[in-house]
Amino acid sequence: MSQLCRLLAFMLAVSSTLAACTNPGKRRPWHTLSNDEKLEYIHAELCFMQKPAVLGLPGPRTRFDDLQAVHQRQAYAVHFVGAFLPFHRLFVHAHETALRTECNYSGYQPYVTPLPLYWHEQPDAGHFHTSAIFDATYGFGGDGDGGNAQCLATGPFANYANPIGPAYALADHCISRQITDAASRATAAAAVDACLAKPDFGSAWPCIECVPHVGGHFGVGGEMANGVSSPGDPIFYLHHAWLDKVFWDWQARDREERTTTISGPNVAPDYMPGFPPRPDSIPRPTGADGDPGMTTTMGHVLNMLGNGPNQTVADVMDIQGDFLCYEYVEP
Repeated sequence: MSQLCRLLAFMLAVSSTLAACTNPGKRRPWHTLSNDEKLEYIHAELCFMQKPAVLGLPGPRTRFDDLQAVHQRQAYAVHFVGAFLPFHRLFVHAHETALRTECNYSGYQPYVTPLPLYWHEQPDAGHFHTSAIFDATYGFGGDGDGGNAQCLATGPFANYANPIGPAYALADHCISRQITDAASRATAAAAVDACLAKPDFGSAWPCIECVPHVGGHFGVGGEMANGVSSPGDPIFYLHHAWLDKVFWDWQARDREERTTTISGPNVAPDYMPGFPPRPDSIPRPTGADGDPGMTTTMGHVLNMLGNGPNQTVADVMDIQGDFLCYEYVEP
């Protein structure tokens, strides 16, 4: 079956009416996976990096690039806004679904929680460079080579030529990494607990986005430190699965209320810390489909640019609802 046909089949499957979640997929921390399970995930990602692009967006050659381009072209619409957490929840789900349907991956998205598959972000907080996630054989390779533009020198992704980025550029480059232990301290338990204690979405979302989220990105560094093109490092999906777990842990404290309400602006500020200037080729967001004003609502449409059907915020607020069906296994 051609890649386009597979994608169309996937879109039809997930857009049909689904039964309530009765058998959730289990997202597990990376460090709890067996070596064989780690290799299965890595091989599925390498498969995704070899499948031809199908979305027709500028730049991508592979399906891996396709997803990165979806993020690149919407960076100004999905950061520093109320839809940040719901969008990235859907984005990680799209990646997980693609690995399972296009590359025969039998598991679910691991997370690196200060622990590995989630990511052991917390046990590893403040000393990322020692994390098992960076193993050259059963992980994602180590730090970048300082004498070669911080390009990965070890691991399964060392030779990947990425055509998306850095930032808004479309030019072949390596996957770079520059691990910074000091930045990773923002993923520590105390930082996460502070976010979990927030009383409402309007205070929890910016805490999660600006502290543990940023800490993971800058702790890995290189491509991950670029808010626009960061999905170019495969570790992105493990970090954001962990971040989604943090979001879900906060929601689970008052599930009925916190899966049915949202707030925050629809449009990001003109200046976004850590983000390069938006080129004219990327239109400035002016709002979101499904929202009547400038405030994010449950009807806000999360645009996947053809990589599966769009969903509303309401569709993805519960990870065990009618659309999503997974759970996080604790380390």
